[in-house]
Amino acid sequence: MRFTSPKYIEEIAAELKRDFKGPVKHIVNGLSEINRVETGDLIFVDHPKYFASALSSKANTIIINHEVEVPLGKAIIFSEDPFNDYNKLCSTYFPQAEIGGNKMQEISSSAVIAGNVSLGNNIQIGAHTKILPGSVIMDNVEIKDHVIIGPNAVIGHHAFYYNTKNKKHSLMNTIGGVKIESHVEIGASSTIDAGVSSFTTIGEGTKIDNLVQIGHDTVIGLNCIIASGTGIAGCVTIKNNVSIWGQVGCASKVTIQDNVTVLGQSGITKDLEEGKTYFGTPCIEAKDKLKELAALRNLPTLFKK
Repeated sequence: MRFTSPKYIEEIAAELKRDFKGPVKHIVNGLSEINRVETGDLIFVDHPKYFASALSSKANTIIINHEVEVPLGKAIIFSEDPFNDYNKLCSTYFPQAEIGGNKMQEISSSAVIAGNVSLGNNIQIGAHTKILPGSVIMDNVEIKDHVIIGPNAVIGHHAFYYNTKNKKHSLMNTIGGVKIESHVEIGASSTIDAGVSSFTTIGEGTKIDNLVQIGHDTVIGLNCIIASGTGIAGCVTIKNNVSIWGQVGCASKVTIQDNVTVLGQSGITKDLEEGKTYFGTPCIEAKDKLKELAALRNLPTLFKK
């Protein structure tokens, strides 16, 4: 998430009471977690497994708990506890607004919002959008025109994103939000989590059934269909015109290309290629899975021989 105005690294290091290496006038444009990092962002890393990917990422500033050589054009903040220092910066530069504060709400005069809908801070609701009873629209949510939000849907709940140390799970502060483009429908009791530091995005014309979970920072393209009981993990990229049928589960950081169909009760564990139909867990092309199932049905006959 971008700062309202860029910060110098010396200001950020002073806020944390930490030492840094890099140019004194090094500029930081925002905060991010590594999966959706943009050029000029600050990220943290606290495990050797991820040092190389963090240092080579688009981030120009890294909070780290290990002495490393500073890459060209970047700066390093040294910290005994990078995760908590990152969370402190989130709280300092992106403080959470008071619940029920109703601040910075831009709502079109033609939008229809049921009386018991809960609306957060820093939200936009576009023309002719309908938000049905019991729904919760949390902070940092942008809903465009002609959108339907079904009863008891929750849009913008904090990201399910934890740092685990010594068998203890600590929640990373959520400073991102949700963007829902025009002509989208969200079914009853579906949930769309906010991005950790960016935006979970639902593309124009996409239709999401009841009881669907969309994880943080997932980006869904145009005119997709997602049926009931589906769970999409965080940081998934779903391109355009994708159909995902009921009770599908999708692992994090997967990319599903254009015009893919995933049949019901499938499990997606890796990237899916454009224009193909998939089935099974872990899913493979449906024609191959059906051959496999046919072969399994013939096993008892083979054993009898």
